[in-house]
Amino acid sequence: MKNLSILFGFSRSNMVCSVTGFVHNTRHSLSTLREDPQLHEMIQFLDNLKNFEKSGVPKDAGTDSKDGFDLRRMKTLMALMGNPQSTFKTVHIAGTKGKGSTAAFLSSILRAEGYSVGCYTSPHIQTIRERITLGRWGEPVSAKALNHHFKRRREVIERAVKLENGCLSHFEVFTAIAFSLFAEENTEIAVVEAGLGGARDATNVILGSDLAISIITTVGEEHLDALGGSLESIAVAKSGIVKNGRPLVIGGPFIPSIECILRRKAFSMSSPLVSASDPGNRSALRGFCEVSGIPRQLCDIVLQIEKDFDLSIELLGVKLRMLGAHQLQNAVTATCAALCLNKQGWSLSSGSIRSGLESAFLQGRSQILSSEEANLLGVPGATVLLDGAHTKESARALANTLQMTFPKAKMVLVVAMANEKDHLGFARELLSVGDLDAVFFTEVDIAGAKSRMTSASLLKCAWVNASREMNMKVLDLKVADSEDQSLQAAGIVESRSILLAAGSLLACMGAGFKILSERTGEQPGIIVVTGSLHIVSTVLGYLHS
Repeated sequence: MKNLSILFGFSRSNMVCSVTGFVHNTRHSLSTLREDPQLHEMIQFLDNLKNFEKSGVPKDAGTDSKDGFDLRRMKTLMALMGNPQSTFKTVHIAGTKGKGSTAAFLSSILRAEGYSVGCYTSPHIQTIRERITLGRWGEPVSAKALNHHFKRRREVIERAVKLENGCLSHFEVFTAIAFSLFAEENTEIAVVEAGLGGARDATNVILGSDLAISIITTVGEEHLDALGGSLESIAVAKSGIVKNGRPLVIGGPFIPSIECILRRKAFSMSSPLVSASDPGNRSALRGFCEVSGIPRQLCDIVLQIEKDFDLSIELLGVKLRMLGAHQLQNAVTATCAALCLNKQGWSLSSGSIRSGLESAFLQGRSQILSSEEANLLGVPGATVLLDGAHTKESARALANTLQMTFPKAKMVLVVAMANEKDHLGFARELLSVGDLDAVFFTEVDIAGAKSRMTSASLLKCAWVNASREMNMKVLDLKVADSEDQSLQAAGIVESRSILLAAGSLLACMGAGFKILSERTGEQPGIIVVTGSLHIVSTVLGYLHS
């Protein structure tokens, strides 16, 4: 039986914590950033619409069936707004994982070449403005510009909401605002991430004549109920973004049955298909380095693809800010898309592709905080990594990244998740991390509401069950509450399996820091905050409050 130092915690139901003073009864939770006061009118309007990020998505809502979202109402809204999505070319991206990162890589490549780029992604981390980036610098739309645009378009939006008897959703309306802004700002090309599935997603109002490329990054089991209940139905839903005669780039790797579905769809639509997992992809991760104190991974991106399109490039020693083998695959997928755009008359040099890949960055994707930020969180000297992983696939990618980047470091996890996720599968993947000392559980609001939040006690049960399946020893240990008692005196340092009841997110991080400090001496180790982008948002909100 493998023994680990595994530390479980929970909050709300047990706010009085039981280790040594630094985990304590607290009424204060981490604050999140408030939206700019200029956006108050828009936010209030959007908050009165149905928001499936808060409530959860209905069964089969993303399928191309009678139960799917009604794309007709989105088309009506866009028509009332003058179909702004037809004034620029679009790269449309769907996929279970990797959509946002691929969008970030490709947008950065296009900007490096000097194009005016609009990028639309979801969800956001700190402010809704992050969902819309504009121009040649990739900054989130300003509060002033967004507020001004909403006020100008509000009358049309209200007319559409009334026509649809109030059925237009938060996501539909904000998607329309994004497309309208792109048109107003004379965007040359937009990179648009689908919200759910593809076929019935609000972003899928793009006509074939306006589509540059479709991209499908991966197909996994997230949102199973909403997308038909099987991997095959999910693949079918995502393939709904493919348009007649327009190229399709697929990321992968996919299991054969799923790749077959995607290839059949491309064939039926006479769409050339390029696979980032083609045997001609000889890209590799070579190691790690630091640039201005920021960890980067050294990669070679080497492509020689001959089917449908003749695509080739050799970029050696690319320094990616986004870490992990999965991010290399996302970078390769974006590179394939850039090469496909070249075939259509866009001009993207090898230098711009390299520069764009190296400058791309997303919050909450293996994001390592600065030492100043760690100090603000009360964990001086610790390495704090934030990652929004929330599926078993993304947990596996995170585990691999941790083992590659920090092969000998001791670490603790701080976890909070939404209630519809695969908690057991998530736990199995992260319990495989090499030198795991502790796991804490806490709770954060999901999209600003508690309805989708998982109680920390339920998360704890899932991890206990996973540890039993994996023959890992877990001890339910409650340490006496004592302000002056050290971990050594409490017997925690010697224990190889620990269960702790803890309070707020900040308290969990403090407890993890104390455990690591007493166990590792001068090297405090790594604190990994994960389970959702919402827990990442809470940490970053605390830093910027």
